[in-house]
Amino acid sequence: MTAGAQELLIRNATVHTATAQGTLKGADVLVSGGTIRAIGTGLAPPAGAQVIDAQGRPLTPTLFGGITEIGLEEVSGEKATVDDTLALGADTKQMTVRPEFDVTLAFNPDSILIPVTRIEGIGWTLLGAGTASGGSIVAGQGGVVRLDGSADPIGPRELFLRIGGDAAGLSGNSRAAQWMILDQLIDEVRGRIPPDANAALLTPAGRTALAKYLNGGGRVVVAVDRAADIRQLLRWSARHNVRIAIAGGAEAWRVAPSLASAKVPVFVNPLGNLPSDFDQIGATMENAARLRAAGVQVGFSQAGDASHNARKIRQLAGNAVANGLPWEDGLAGLTRVPADTFGVADRLGTIAPGKRADLVLWSGDPLEVNAVALQVWMDGRAIEMRSRQTELRDRYLRTATPAEQGGLPRAYPQPAAR
Repeated sequence: MTAGAQELLIRNATVHTATAQGTLKGADVLVSGGTIRAIGTGLAPPAGAQVIDAQGRPLTPTLFGGITEIGLEEVSGEKATVDDTLALGADTKQMTVRPEFDVTLAFNPDSILIPVTRIEGIGWTLLGAGTASGGSIVAGQGGVVRLDGSADPIGPRELFLRIGGDAAGLSGNSRAAQWMILDQLIDEVRGRIPPDANAALLTPAGRTALAKYLNGGGRVVVAVDRAADIRQLLRWSARHNVRIAIAGGAEAWRVAPSLASAKVPVFVNPLGNLPSDFDQIGATMENAARLRAAGVQVGFSQAGDASHNARKIRQLAGNAVANGLPWEDGLAGLTRVPADTFGVADRLGTIAPGKRADLVLWSGDPLEVNAVALQVWMDGRAIEMRSRQTELRDRYLRTATPAEQGGLPRAYPQPAAR
Protein backbone atom coordinates (compact mmCIF):
# COMPACT_ATOMS: atom_id res chain seq x y z
CA MET A 1 0.00 0.00 0.00
CA THR A 2 1.13 3.55 -0.57
CA ALA A 3 1.87 5.78 2.39
CA GLY A 4 -0.49 8.55 1.28
CA ALA A 5 -1.87 11.21 3.55
CA GLN A 6 -4.56 10.25 6.04
CA GLU A 7 -5.86 13.83 5.94
CA LEU A 8 -8.25 13.65 3.03
CA LEU A 9 -11.26 15.50 1.69
CA ILE A 10 -13.33 13.89 -1.06
CA ARG A 11 -15.53 16.57 -2.61
CA ASN A 12 -18.70 16.38 -4.67
CA ALA A 13 -19.34 12.64 -4.51
CA THR A 14 -22.54 10.63 -4.70
CA VAL A 15 -22.08 9.13 -1.27
CA HIS A 16 -23.82 5.79 -0.74
CA THR A 17 -23.61 5.73 3.04
CA ALA A 18 -25.29 2.30 3.52
CA THR A 19 -26.93 3.87 6.59
CA ALA A 20 -30.40 5.27 7.21
CA GLN A 21 -29.15 8.46 5.49
CA GLY A 22 -29.15 6.57 2.20
CA THR A 23 -27.50 8.30 -0.75
CA LEU A 24 -26.22 11.88 -0.53
CA LYS A 25 -25.57 13.64 -3.82
CA GLY A 26 -22.90 16.31 -4.14
CA ALA A 27 -21.59 15.50 -0.67
CA ASP A 28 -18.12 15.77 0.84
CA VAL A 29 -16.40 13.22 3.09
CA LEU A 30 -13.68 14.43 5.44
CA VAL A 31 -11.09 11.93 6.68
CA SER A 32 -8.56 12.51 9.42
CA GLY A 33 -6.25 10.05 11.12
CA GLY A 34 -7.70 7.18 9.12
CA THR A 35 -11.22 7.85 10.38
CA ILE A 36 -14.24 9.47 8.77
CA ARG A 37 -14.77 12.74 10.64
CA ALA A 38 -17.60 14.47 8.80
CA ILE A 39 -20.02 14.17 5.89
CA GLY A 40 -21.69 17.22 4.43
CA THR A 41 -21.39 19.93 1.82
CA GLY A 42 -18.87 22.73 1.58
CA LEU A 43 -16.56 21.11 4.13
CA ALA A 44 -13.22 22.87 4.55
CA PRO A 45 -10.07 20.77 4.26
CA PRO A 46 -7.63 20.89 7.17
CA ALA A 47 -4.16 22.21 6.48
CA GLY A 48 -2.14 19.80 4.38
CA ALA A 49 -5.10 17.59 3.48
CA GLN A 50 -5.30 15.96 0.09
CA VAL A 51 -8.41 17.11 -1.80
CA ILE A 52 -10.07 14.85 -4.37
CA ASP A 53 -12.81 16.08 -6.70
CA ALA A 54 -15.09 13.07 -7.23
CA GLN A 55 -17.02 14.89 -9.98
CA GLY A 56 -20.27 13.38 -8.77
CA ARG A 57 -19.10 9.78 -9.02
CA PRO A 58 -20.30 7.08 -6.56
CA LEU A 59 -18.44 6.67 -3.27
CA THR A 60 -19.11 3.58 -1.14
CA PRO A 61 -17.56 1.78 1.80
CA THR A 62 -15.14 -0.95 0.71
CA LEU A 63 -17.18 -4.01 -0.06
CA PHE A 64 -17.49 -7.36 1.70
CA GLY A 65 -15.92 -10.12 -0.39
CA GLY A 66 -18.18 -12.89 0.90
CA ILE A 67 -17.20 -16.02 2.81
CA THR A 68 -13.87 -17.02 1.29
CA GLU A 69 -10.51 -18.66 1.87
CA ILE A 70 -8.48 -15.65 0.74
CA GLY A 71 -5.09 -16.01 2.38
CA LEU A 72 -5.91 -19.65 3.24
CA GLU A 73 -5.91 -21.07 -0.28
CA GLU A 74 -3.39 -19.92 -2.86
CA VAL A 75 -3.38 -22.73 -5.45
CA SER A 76 -6.27 -25.16 -5.06
CA GLY A 77 -4.34 -28.13 -6.47
CA GLU A 78 -1.26 -27.57 -4.29
CA LYS A 79 -1.86 -28.96 -0.78
CA ALA A 80 0.88 -26.86 0.78
CA THR A 81 -1.09 -23.72 -0.05
CA VAL A 82 -4.51 -24.88 1.24
CA ASP A 83 -5.33 -24.41 4.95
CA ASP A 84 -9.10 -24.14 5.31
CA THR A 85 -10.09 -27.66 6.44
CA LEU A 86 -9.23 -30.12 9.21
CA ALA A 87 -9.20 -33.91 8.76
CA LEU A 88 -7.67 -35.76 11.72
CA GLY A 89 -9.81 -38.89 11.41
CA ALA A 90 -8.02 -42.17 10.79
CA ASP A 91 -8.00 -42.99 7.08
CA THR A 92 -10.43 -40.08 6.72
CA LYS A 93 -13.25 -42.36 7.95
CA GLN A 94 -13.27 -41.58 11.66
CA MET A 95 -15.15 -38.38 12.44
CA THR A 96 -13.20 -35.84 14.48
CA VAL A 97 -15.02 -32.88 16.03
CA ARG A 98 -12.70 -29.98 16.78
CA PRO A 99 -14.62 -26.70 17.07
CA GLU A 100 -11.48 -25.15 18.52
CA PHE A 101 -9.90 -25.35 15.03
CA ASP A 102 -9.33 -21.70 14.00
CA VAL A 103 -8.46 -21.05 10.36
CA THR A 104 -7.41 -17.45 11.01
CA LEU A 105 -4.14 -18.77 12.48
CA ALA A 106 -3.16 -19.87 8.95
CA PHE A 107 -4.04 -16.56 7.29
CA ASN A 108 -1.33 -15.28 4.95
CA PRO A 109 -1.52 -11.48 4.55
CA ASP A 110 0.97 -11.70 1.68
CA SER A 111 -1.34 -13.75 -0.52
CA ILE A 112 -1.32 -12.45 -4.08
CA LEU A 113 -5.11 -12.78 -4.03
CA ILE A 114 -5.34 -9.81 -1.66
CA PRO A 115 -4.20 -7.00 -4.00
CA VAL A 116 -6.05 -8.69 -6.88
CA THR A 117 -9.24 -8.51 -4.83
CA ARG A 118 -8.59 -5.15 -3.17
CA ILE A 119 -8.24 -3.08 -6.35
CA GLU A 120 -11.73 -4.28 -7.29
CA GLY A 121 -13.17 -2.44 -4.28
CA ILE A 122 -13.30 -5.45 -1.96
CA GLY A 123 -11.91 -4.37 1.41
CA TRP A 124 -12.70 -7.24 3.73
CA THR A 125 -13.90 -10.83 3.85
CA LEU A 126 -14.99 -13.51 6.29
CA LEU A 127 -12.51 -16.38 6.40
CA GLY A 128 -14.53 -19.56 6.53
CA ALA A 129 -13.65 -23.05 7.79
CA GLY A 130 -14.50 -25.85 5.37
CA THR A 131 -15.52 -29.45 5.89
CA ALA A 132 -13.66 -32.52 4.66
CA SER A 133 -13.65 -36.29 5.03
CA GLY A 134 -12.05 -37.13 8.35
CA GLY A 135 -13.45 -33.92 9.86
CA SER A 136 -17.01 -33.29 10.94
CA ILE A 137 -20.09 -31.21 10.24
CA VAL A 138 -18.61 -28.73 12.74
CA ALA A 139 -15.94 -27.24 10.51
CA GLY A 140 -14.24 -24.89 12.96
CA GLN A 141 -13.91 -21.16 13.46
CA GLY A 142 -13.10 -18.24 11.19
CA GLY A 143 -13.18 -14.47 11.36
CA VAL A 144 -13.18 -11.17 9.50
CA VAL A 145 -9.95 -9.92 7.94
CA ARG A 146 -9.36 -6.58 6.25
CA LEU A 147 -7.48 -6.81 2.99
CA ASP A 148 -4.99 -4.09 3.91
CA GLY A 149 -2.04 -6.36 4.63
CA SER A 150 -2.87 -6.73 8.31
CA ALA A 151 -1.88 -10.08 9.75
CA ASP A 152 -4.64 -10.44 12.31
CA PRO A 153 -8.45 -10.74 12.08
CA ILE A 154 -10.77 -8.19 13.62
CA GLY A 155 -13.99 -8.70 15.52
CA PRO A 156 -15.30 -11.92 17.04
CA ARG A 157 -14.82 -15.44 15.71
CA GLU A 158 -17.63 -17.27 13.91
CA LEU A 159 -18.27 -21.02 14.06
CA PHE A 160 -18.92 -22.80 10.77
CA LEU A 161 -21.32 -25.68 10.43
CA ARG A 162 -22.49 -27.65 7.40
CA ILE A 163 -25.72 -29.67 7.36
CA GLY A 164 -27.92 -31.27 4.74
CA GLY A 165 -27.21 -33.56 1.84
CA ASP A 166 -23.73 -32.23 1.09
CA ALA A 167 -22.65 -33.08 4.65
CA ALA A 168 -24.38 -36.47 4.90
CA GLY A 169 -21.09 -38.25 4.26
CA LEU A 170 -19.75 -36.76 7.50
CA SER A 171 -22.66 -38.09 9.56
CA GLY A 172 -23.14 -41.71 8.55
CA ASN A 173 -25.06 -40.75 5.42
CA SER A 174 -27.97 -39.51 7.54
CA ARG A 175 -29.41 -36.03 7.93
CA ALA A 176 -31.13 -37.11 11.15
CA ALA A 177 -27.74 -38.08 12.58
CA GLN A 178 -26.58 -34.49 12.15
CA TRP A 179 -29.10 -33.27 14.74
CA MET A 180 -28.27 -36.22 17.00
CA ILE A 181 -24.58 -35.31 16.88
CA LEU A 182 -25.21 -31.61 17.46
CA ASP A 183 -27.45 -32.35 20.46
CA GLN A 184 -24.79 -34.64 21.88
CA LEU A 185 -22.16 -31.92 21.55
CA ILE A 186 -24.36 -29.55 23.50
CA ASP A 187 -24.92 -32.20 26.16
CA GLU A 188 -21.14 -32.49 26.48
CA VAL A 189 -20.67 -28.73 26.79
CA ARG A 190 -23.36 -28.55 29.47
CA GLY A 191 -21.91 -31.45 31.43
CA ARG A 192 -24.66 -33.97 30.77
CA ILE A 193 -22.06 -36.27 29.22
CA PRO A 194 -18.80 -36.55 31.22
CA PRO A 195 -15.59 -35.64 29.36
CA ASP A 196 -14.21 -39.13 29.93
CA ALA A 197 -17.30 -40.95 28.62
CA ASN A 198 -16.60 -43.40 25.83
CA ALA A 199 -19.05 -41.58 23.57
CA ALA A 200 -17.55 -38.12 24.21
CA LEU A 201 -16.48 -36.34 21.03
CA LEU A 202 -15.03 -33.06 22.31
CA THR A 203 -11.63 -32.22 23.74
CA PRO A 204 -11.51 -29.81 26.72
CA ALA A 205 -10.55 -27.04 24.29
CA GLY A 206 -13.44 -28.06 22.04
CA ARG A 207 -15.94 -27.80 24.89
CA THR A 208 -14.64 -24.34 25.76
CA ALA A 209 -14.76 -23.21 22.13
CA LEU A 210 -18.28 -24.52 21.56
CA ALA A 211 -19.57 -23.06 24.83
CA LYS A 212 -18.98 -19.56 23.44
CA TYR A 213 -21.66 -20.12 20.81
CA LEU A 214 -24.43 -21.28 23.12
CA ASN A 215 -26.89 -19.11 25.04
CA GLY A 216 -26.75 -16.25 22.54
CA GLY A 217 -22.97 -16.00 22.31
CA GLY A 218 -21.01 -15.91 19.04
CA ARG A 219 -22.54 -16.36 15.60
CA VAL A 220 -22.79 -19.80 13.97
CA VAL A 221 -22.69 -19.69 10.17
CA VAL A 222 -24.56 -22.68 8.77
CA ALA A 223 -24.18 -23.86 5.18
CA VAL A 224 -27.57 -25.31 4.27
CA ASP A 225 -29.92 -25.16 1.28
CA ARG A 226 -33.03 -27.33 1.66
CA ALA A 227 -36.11 -25.72 3.22
CA ALA A 228 -36.81 -28.78 5.38
CA ASP A 229 -33.28 -28.61 6.82
CA ILE A 230 -33.65 -24.87 7.47
CA ARG A 231 -36.86 -25.54 9.43
CA GLN A 232 -35.01 -28.05 11.61
CA LEU A 233 -32.16 -25.58 12.01
CA LEU A 234 -34.53 -22.88 13.24
CA ARG A 235 -36.01 -25.27 15.80
CA TRP A 236 -32.54 -26.38 16.96
CA SER A 237 -31.22 -22.82 17.26
CA ALA A 238 -34.31 -21.70 19.19
CA ARG A 239 -34.11 -24.72 21.51
CA HIS A 240 -30.47 -24.03 22.40
CA ASN A 241 -30.51 -20.21 22.00
CA VAL A 242 -27.86 -20.27 19.27
CA ARG A 243 -27.42 -17.17 17.05
CA ILE A 244 -27.16 -18.34 13.47
CA ALA A 245 -26.68 -17.01 9.96
CA ILE A 246 -27.27 -19.04 6.81
CA ALA A 247 -24.82 -19.36 3.95
CA GLY A 248 -26.32 -20.56 0.68
CA GLY A 249 -29.98 -21.00 1.53
CA ALA A 250 -31.10 -21.90 -1.99
CA GLU A 251 -34.60 -22.67 -0.69
CA ALA A 252 -34.58 -20.11 2.13
CA TRP A 253 -37.31 -18.05 0.44
CA ARG A 254 -39.73 -20.90 1.18
CA VAL A 255 -39.35 -20.28 4.93
CA ALA A 256 -38.77 -16.53 4.73
CA PRO A 257 -41.37 -15.49 7.38
CA SER A 258 -39.82 -17.87 9.91
CA LEU A 259 -36.32 -16.58 9.15
CA ALA A 260 -37.50 -12.99 9.51
CA SER A 261 -39.22 -13.76 12.81
CA ALA A 262 -36.06 -15.41 14.14
CA LYS A 263 -33.88 -12.52 12.81
CA VAL A 264 -31.63 -14.87 10.86
CA PRO A 265 -29.60 -13.19 8.08
CA VAL A 266 -29.13 -15.18 4.89
CA PHE A 267 -26.12 -14.93 2.58
CA VAL A 268 -27.45 -16.10 -0.75
CA ASN A 269 -25.84 -16.93 -4.07
CA PRO A 270 -27.96 -14.75 -6.40
CA LEU A 271 -27.01 -16.89 -9.40
CA GLY A 272 -28.61 -19.98 -7.84
CA ASN A 273 -31.36 -20.74 -10.31
CA LEU A 274 -31.26 -24.24 -11.70
CA PRO A 275 -30.83 -26.84 -8.93
CA SER A 276 -27.36 -28.38 -8.82
CA ASP A 277 -28.53 -31.10 -6.39
CA PHE A 278 -31.66 -32.33 -4.63
CA ASP A 279 -31.24 -29.82 -1.79
CA GLN A 280 -31.77 -26.98 -4.27
CA ILE A 281 -34.93 -28.03 -6.09
CA GLY A 282 -36.54 -24.68 -5.23
CA ALA A 283 -33.59 -22.51 -6.29
CA THR A 284 -34.58 -19.21 -7.89
CA MET A 285 -32.83 -16.00 -8.84
CA GLU A 286 -35.59 -14.17 -6.94
CA ASN A 287 -34.41 -15.70 -3.65
CA ALA A 288 -32.83 -12.48 -2.35
CA ALA A 289 -35.80 -10.32 -3.33
CA ARG A 290 -38.36 -12.65 -1.77
CA LEU A 291 -36.36 -12.93 1.45
CA ARG A 292 -35.94 -9.18 1.74
CA ALA A 293 -39.62 -8.56 1.01
CA ALA A 294 -40.40 -10.80 3.98
CA GLY A 295 -38.09 -8.78 6.22
CA VAL A 296 -34.96 -10.96 6.16
CA GLN A 297 -31.54 -9.27 6.17
CA VAL A 298 -29.83 -10.43 2.97
CA GLY A 299 -26.12 -10.65 2.20
CA PHE A 300 -24.23 -12.41 -0.55
CA SER A 301 -21.88 -15.34 -0.95
CA GLN A 302 -20.62 -17.24 -3.95
CA ALA A 303 -20.65 -20.90 -4.86
CA GLY A 304 -17.49 -22.43 -6.29
CA ASP A 305 -14.17 -20.62 -6.21
CA ALA A 306 -15.16 -17.61 -4.13
CA SER A 307 -11.58 -16.82 -3.14
CA HIS A 308 -10.15 -16.34 -6.62
CA ASN A 309 -13.32 -14.67 -7.88
CA ALA A 310 -14.27 -12.49 -4.93
CA ARG A 311 -14.48 -9.49 -7.25
CA LYS A 312 -17.56 -11.04 -8.87
CA ILE A 313 -19.66 -10.64 -5.74
CA ARG A 314 -20.78 -7.13 -6.69
CA GLN A 315 -21.92 -8.54 -10.02
CA LEU A 316 -23.94 -11.10 -8.07
CA ALA A 317 -25.52 -8.32 -6.04
CA GLY A 318 -26.40 -6.64 -9.33
CA ASN A 319 -28.06 -9.86 -10.48
CA ALA A 320 -30.15 -9.88 -7.29
CA VAL A 321 -31.21 -6.28 -8.02
CA ALA A 322 -32.06 -7.25 -11.59
CA ASN A 323 -34.35 -9.91 -10.10
CA GLY A 324 -36.30 -7.67 -7.78
CA LEU A 325 -34.08 -6.73 -4.84
CA PRO A 326 -34.11 -2.95 -4.20
CA TRP A 327 -30.78 -1.31 -5.11
CA GLU A 328 -30.12 0.02 -1.62
CA ASP A 329 -30.60 -3.50 -0.23
CA GLY A 330 -28.17 -4.80 -2.84
CA LEU A 331 -25.50 -2.41 -1.57
CA ALA A 332 -26.39 -3.17 2.05
CA GLY A 333 -25.79 -6.86 1.34
CA LEU A 334 -22.21 -5.98 0.42
CA THR A 335 -21.62 -3.57 3.29
CA ARG A 336 -23.85 -3.03 6.31
CA VAL A 337 -25.54 -6.43 6.57
CA PRO A 338 -22.31 -8.50 6.78
CA ALA A 339 -20.76 -5.92 9.13
CA ASP A 340 -23.78 -6.17 11.46
CA THR A 341 -23.93 -9.95 11.22
CA PHE A 342 -20.26 -10.59 11.92
CA GLY A 343 -19.76 -8.05 14.70
CA VAL A 344 -17.63 -5.39 12.99
CA ALA A 345 -20.27 -2.73 12.33
CA ASP A 346 -18.57 -0.38 14.79
CA ARG A 347 -15.68 -0.11 12.30
CA LEU A 348 -16.76 -1.23 8.84
CA GLY A 349 -19.66 -1.40 6.44
CA THR A 350 -20.98 2.17 6.35
CA ILE A 351 -19.84 5.72 5.64
CA ALA A 352 -20.42 7.53 8.90
CA PRO A 353 -18.39 9.65 11.34
CA GLY A 354 -16.18 7.47 13.51
CA LYS A 355 -15.89 4.60 11.04
CA ARG A 356 -12.65 3.53 9.38
CA ALA A 357 -12.03 5.45 6.17
CA ASP A 358 -12.16 2.35 3.96
CA LEU A 359 -13.70 3.86 0.84
CA VAL A 360 -14.07 3.24 -2.89
CA LEU A 361 -14.59 5.79 -5.65
CA TRP A 362 -16.28 4.15 -8.63
CA SER A 363 -16.45 5.06 -12.30
CA GLY A 364 -20.19 4.31 -12.27
CA ASP A 365 -22.84 2.19 -10.54
CA PRO A 366 -20.84 -0.31 -8.43
CA LEU A 367 -23.47 -3.00 -9.04
CA GLU A 368 -22.92 -2.79 -12.81
CA VAL A 369 -20.19 -4.92 -14.38
CA ASN A 370 -18.97 -2.08 -16.59
CA ALA A 371 -18.04 0.09 -13.59
CA VAL A 372 -14.55 -0.10 -12.07
CA ALA A 373 -12.97 1.05 -8.85
CA LEU A 374 -11.02 4.22 -9.68
CA GLN A 375 -9.43 4.49 -6.25
CA VAL A 376 -9.59 2.53 -3.01
CA TRP A 377 -8.63 4.04 0.34
CA MET A 378 -8.01 2.02 3.48
CA ASP A 379 -7.68 3.98 6.71
CA GLY A 380 -7.74 7.04 4.46
CA ARG A 381 -4.62 5.95 2.59
CA ALA A 382 -4.84 5.58 -1.16
CA ILE A 383 -3.75 2.08 -2.09
CA GLU A 384 -1.72 1.35 -5.20
CA MET A 385 -4.21 0.25 -7.85
CA ARG A 386 -1.99 -2.55 -9.09
CA SER A 387 -1.69 -6.28 -8.59
CA ARG A 388 0.05 -9.26 -10.11
CA GLN A 389 -2.64 -9.33 -12.77
CA THR A 390 -2.17 -5.69 -13.76
CA GLU A 391 1.60 -6.23 -13.86
CA LEU A 392 1.15 -9.20 -16.19
CA ARG A 393 -1.20 -7.13 -18.32
CA ASP A 394 1.30 -4.30 -18.59
CA ARG A 395 4.12 -6.70 -19.32
CA TYR A 396 2.50 -8.56 -22.18
CA LEU A 397 -0.22 -6.33 -23.60
CA ARG A 398 2.15 -4.02 -25.45
CA THR A 399 5.79 -4.42 -26.38
CA ALA A 400 8.34 -1.76 -27.20
CA THR A 401 8.62 -3.26 -30.69
CA PRO A 402 5.34 -4.32 -32.32
CA ALA A 403 4.90 -8.07 -32.61
CA GLU A 404 4.59 -7.83 -36.40
CA GLN A 405 8.08 -6.37 -36.42
CA GLY A 406 9.52 -9.21 -34.35
CA GLY A 407 8.91 -7.68 -30.95
CA LEU A 408 8.71 -10.00 -27.96
CA PRO A 409 7.32 -9.48 -24.49
CA ARG A 410 9.82 -8.22 -21.96
CA ALA A 411 10.10 -11.69 -20.44
CA TYR A 412 12.06 -12.75 -23.52
CA PRO A 413 15.26 -10.89 -24.40
CA GLN A 414 15.77 -9.91 -27.99
CA PRO A 415 18.37 -12.12 -29.73
CA ALA A 416 21.74 -10.47 -30.21
CA ALA A 417 22.29 -8.88 -33.62
CA ARG A 418 24.48 -10.91 -35.94
